[in-house]
Amino acid sequence: MGHGELSGRENRQVAVAAATLGPWRTAAAVGTVVGGAALAVDVVTLHWSLGILSGPVSLGLFFFFLVGTVGGRLRGGGDRRLRRWADEHPWQSALPASGALLVLNTLALWLLGDHGLFGALFTSLLPAGALLAVAGVVGAVKAARRR
Repeated sequence: MGHGELSGRENRQVAVAAATLGPWRTAAAVGTVVGGAALAVDVVTLHWSLGILSGPVSLGLFFFFLVGTVGGRLRGGGDRRLRRWADEHPWQSALPASGALLVLNTLALWLLGDHGLFGALFTSLLPAGALLAVAGVVGAVKAARRR
């Protein structure tokens, strides 16, 4: 299943399918624990404001997608063809999770915090880019080690 054999639309569909290979239940637990701990720290240190939820939700979303995406790159199992495609396209397979983090984090910062829409979008670029970089590097290193 080489890159030349699939159309652009098919490549996007395979990338989304490859993103489902991650340990998403574990990722949800980690995201919930991290977000809950961040909220507890804000409450205990009396950093109360109207946007008290935006920071912890943003942090929880980042760790959810980080564990789910990187965990999916590192663990075995699942569909062999999807894994092979993800190994051949490490950066492309990290794009769906990074895009989802960008959208959800923007919405969380905008709706729960005191950011405007463009401020929330600009602020969300850093965690989405960091997720893309980490997942892409992990996938590229994994693919290089197999060769």
